[in-house]
Amino acid sequence: MAGHSKFKNIMHRKGAQDKKRSAMFSKLSREITVAAKMGAPDPDMNPRLRLAINAAKAQSMPKDNIQRAIDKASKGDAENYEEVRYEGYGPGGVAIIVEALTDNRNR
Repeated sequence: MAGHSKFKNIMHRKGAQDKKRSAMFSKLSREITVAAKMGAPDPDMNPRLRLAINAAKAQSMPKDNIQRAIDKASKGDAENYEEVRYEGYGPGGVAIIVEALTDNRNR
């Protein structure tokens, strides 16, 4: 830890937890944005969006963050993320399929 100060220990522990939570929320937000772009911004009409929202709620993502991601996609303000699929073979001839979101196909 960070020495013997109680508040420094809390600060370092909370900082690590907040960093993980922030990374999870940004990943979920991107998924919601892409799902809303690909279909309707209404979760009742878009099963992929409904699934993404349920995953976000399971991770305790705030409602306003979810709504902001949907609004960003419907207004066209969002980054241009697209879904890509890569196929390959791993050790032992095992087939691997990777589905990912990217803002640049060439990367």
